[in-house]
Order: sequence, then C-alpha cells, then structure tokens
Amino acid sequence: MAFALHRRRITAALVASLVLAGCMVGPDYQRPAVDAPADYRFAASEARDTANTTWWRQFGDPVLDGLIDEALAHNWGVRIAAANVEAAAAVLTQARAPLFPQIGYSGQGLRERFSEDTTAPVPGSFRNPRSELQVLAGASWEIDLWGRVRRQSEAARAQLLATEEARRGVILSLVGTVASSYVELLGLDEQLVVAKKTQGAYKESLRLFELQFKHGQVSEMAVAQARSQYETATAQIPGIERQIARLENAVSILVGRNPGPIARGKTIKTLAGPAIPAGLPSQLLERRPDILQAEQQLIAANALIGAARALYFPSISLTGALGSTSSQLSNLFSGPARTWNFAGSLIGPIFTAGAISGQVAQAEATQKAAADNYRQVIQSAFADVSNALIDRQKLVEQLAAQQKLVAALRDYSRLSRLQYDEGYVPYSTVLQAEQQLFPAELNLAATRAASLSALVSIYKALGGGWVDEAAALAPAPATESTSP
Repeated sequence: MAFALHRRRITAALVASLVLAGCMVGPDYQRPAVDAPADYRFAASEARDTANTTWWRQFGDPVLDGLIDEALAHNWGVRIAAANVEAAAAVLTQARAPLFPQIGYSGQGLRERFSEDTTAPVPGSFRNPRSELQVLAGASWEIDLWGRVRRQSEAARAQLLATEEARRGVILSLVGTVASSYVELLGLDEQLVVAKKTQGAYKESLRLFELQFKHGQVSEMAVAQARSQYETATAQIPGIERQIARLENAVSILVGRNPGPIARGKTIKTLAGPAIPAGLPSQLLERRPDILQAEQQLIAANALIGAARALYFPSISLTGALGSTSSQLSNLFSGPARTWNFAGSLIGPIFTAGAISGQVAQAEATQKAAADNYRQVIQSAFADVSNALIDRQKLVEQLAAQQKLVAALRDYSRLSRLQYDEGYVPYSTVLQAEQQLFPAELNLAATRAASLSALVSIYKALGGGWVDEAAALAPAPATESTSP
C-alpha cells in the first residue's frame, strides 16, 4: 500500500517535470534580414521559367545526357556526400536519445571465501565460502527541464539538413561541371579540326612552293615563309590534343571511370543551347544549396547558445533498478530474492571559474560568425548570378563579332592569294592574311564553347528544382525522416 502511494507520487512528479520541460533557454531562431536587390543587374529579356527542369537535356545530345546520368550514379563525391548525410542522421539520433528513458540490464555472479584464521572469527551462521548471484534491469532519465537536450537535438537536426544541402550542392556542381567540361571538349575538338585543316592547307602550299623553288619560280624566302606557316599550325596541334586528353581524363573521373577517352555526340556547331532560366533574387534564397546550407548552420549555432546557457541550471535525473539477488541459482527468481531501488539526483553549478560562461561566449561568437557567413554567401550568390548573366550576354556579342571577323579574314585571305597568283602582291601579303585567320578561327571555336558554357553557369548560379531532379538519379542516403 505504501509502495503504491509512493509510486503515484513519483508519477505525479514526473508529469509535473514534463510540463515544466516545455521551457527552453536560449534564443529562438529568426532569419536575419537580407538586403536583396529587386532585380538582377544584367537580367535577360528572353529568360523563361526553366529552372526546375533537367536543363542539360535541352542541349539535344544523348551522349551528354548519358554522361550526366552516369556521373550522378557513380561519382565518388556524390557517394561521399550521401555517406556524410547518413553520419549526420546518426548524430541526430544520438542527440535525441537523452529525451527518452535509457533502459539497460546487468548481471553478476560472485563466489568468495573469508579467512577463518583472524581475530574476528566468521559467525557460525555465515556461509563460508559463499555465492551471490544478481540480475537487474535498470532505467535512467535526465529530465530536460531547461531544454539543453532539445537545443542539442535542434542543432543536430539543423546540421543534418545542412549536410543534405551540402550533398545537393555537390550534385549541382557535378552536373554543371560535367556539362561545361563536355562543351569545352567539343570546343577543343573544333579547334583541333581547324588546326589540322589549316596544317593540311599549309602543307600543300609548302609542297607547291618547294616545287616552284626547284624550278626557279620563287625565292627561297617564299619557301621559308610557307614553311613557317606550316610549322605554326603543326605546333598548335599537340597542345590542343594535350588539353583534350587531360579534359577527357577529368570527365572520366567525374563519371566514376578510370581515366580514358570520352565519346562525343554532336559537334560544337550543332549543339543546341538551353533557354536562360527566369528568377528573382529573392527566390535565390530558397533554392541555392549553399545558401540553405549556410542558414542551417546558422540555426545550429543559434540552438547551441541555448544548450550552453542551460548549463547554468541544475540537471535532474531519475534512476531505478528492479531485479533479483540470491546466493542460490534455484532461488534467484523467487519472491524473497526480489530487489529494487529508485533515486533522484539534482546537480547544479555554484562556481565554475568561467567554464560555463566561456562555453556560452563561444557559442554566441560562433553564432555571430555563422550569421555573417550566411550574409556573405548570399552576396556571393548574387554576384555569381550577375557574373553568369553578363558573361552570357557579352559572350553572345563576342561570338557574333568573332564570326564577322573570321568571315572578313577569309575574304582577305582569298583575295590576297588571288592577287598573289596574278602577281600583284608579294607572298608576304598572303602570309599576313592567313596568319590572322588561323588564330581567329581558333578563337571562334573557343568563344562558341564559352558562350554555351555560360548557360551552364547561369543554371549553376540560380539553382532551382533541377537539383532535386538530378538528386533523384543519384544514390540516396539511408536516413531517417528529418521532419520535426
């Protein structure tokens, strides 16, 4: 009867503790004010709502699509990021655990004999030697009266979400890097075609000049000039081939292969370009993984202030054990062998020489740094978008100008050769025209690739739902739900 009454009192105390446990010390998170521009500095008039689509398929190249699918499935960085999410989820599970009673068990056996050759003889009723067996089930629970455990759980959950955003950031970077690298490969392919075509033309010119020199029709200087043209083109080829091989190796690693060749689909001239995605600066805060990651890190730092401040207050713990103790195994589970105990403890600080205040100050400083980092990431994101938009705009203009330049130089080269053949101008005039045309054609191929890569950079800078579309193709981390 007395035990039942005492148990009811304990239950009432626990209920009261749970009601009081609704209080949490420390500041609740509020998103910092951000001075976001109303519009992008170099907004594109032809932008369309394509930020949530698998934009890389708009290039119209199945080979590129396959490379991105392969990269999402096999890239080591994505796999590492997924494992990091799993680790963060495990940390959250650990942080939440103290909110619930911790139940365990223990058992021990003892066999001992006391010396009878002492000044204090062993009583005759005392067994010597004797045995003791004990089996106990125990429970302990720290009542989270001031919210320390809940603040730690809040921080761990925010870190989990930050790690997930870091994974989405890896996926964003991976897709963009594979796409831009592939476009760059096609641009280098075009440069190699130009170099080899030019080398072939110069080789034929050199052959003709050597034949004419043999018959005394041209001077040795003309032959030397033709040879210099040929060697100039020839010298460009190994450098371009080296860049192609290194870039192929880089793409191979991105897709999870050993270094090796990469297949091609379309040429740089036939590759389509995705539409420019539309968006406002305010939307950037909701869809860029690095911004979302920085905010979750800020939430975690904010929660840890409360966890540190809670150390100023006492911690209350309840413990209990229920089991059996007996000197005979046959009597271990009999009624008289039953044993139990329960206890409560109250522990609080009086003087810590700054140990707690130091932790609070550290947490507050970390929160300030996280807030500043959040604002810095946002400003960097605005700059990324602005740079990507102006790059695309000016590269399109540069491409148009470069195309006109190449067309003009081709006419110049054609006309100068006609006049040379008619004897109106020396060969140095032809040489001058062709020396300008060759690098201009190489620059045209590079500019065409850069203008398409700029579209990739815009999608990377803006983020968007396409990251989730890509993440669905990547290995998913095995985590528990992150819902509150």
